[in-house]
Amino acid sequence: MTGPLIELKGITRHYGSGEALVRALDGVDLAIGKGEFVAIMGPSGSGKSTAMNIIGCLDRPTGGSYRFNGVEVGTLDQDQRAILRRHFLGFVFQGFNLLPRTTALENVELPLIYKGQPRAERRARAMDALARVGLQGREHHSPAELSGGQQQRVAIARALASEPMVILADEPTGNLDTKRSVEIMELLVRLNRDAGLTIVMVTHEEDMAAFASRLVVFTDGRVVRDEAVGERVG
Repeated sequence: MTGPLIELKGITRHYGSGEALVRALDGVDLAIGKGEFVAIMGPSGSGKSTAMNIIGCLDRPTGGSYRFNGVEVGTLDQDQRAILRRHFLGFVFQGFNLLPRTTALENVELPLIYKGQPRAERRARAMDALARVGLQGREHHSPAELSGGQQQRVAIARALASEPMVILADEPTGNLDTKRSVEIMELLVRLNRDAGLTIVMVTHEEDMAAFASRLVVFTDGRVVRDEAVGERVG
């Protein structure tokens, strides 16, 4: 593939109408290449989370073009968009979103079940993903038996198990203390550097954004800054 992996052109997302019209995104142009680590920042209501939802095929734009790996996403039907999410995108959320009554291993296996993978294959891939995030020996622990940082590592392993092209991380350190936050960011940096994973992360913390290689800032539904970050940390 030539060109960006993710490309937004003139993207708008409007809610309501008339005097109640809200322009959550107001003509966003954004291109992200394969292997980049991009941090997206902006005040509440700036449009950063809306942009993330559109990139993740969780929402549709009102107008404009979104191309993923050269494919115009706007032409895909609901099932095709679900396939794109399932096979090419991995999601990491602030709240971990783990099933409380299942083990770390079973949580990581879950998206592989949806993909219809045989039990032995998905078990092996889930074990490998947990090893990649440093959780060997914790496979059979429930979320309640893990620290917040370990729970987020399980969530990252779950995203990795599907072998996605892109990890979309929405405030991945929002529920963690400083030490655990740094550990998670260093893990994301390693995955970006060593595995070549493209990472797009929404954060409100400047010190966490400093781990990325590029910073994009939203204000009032538009990109107002797009620049390389200083020397990588981690």
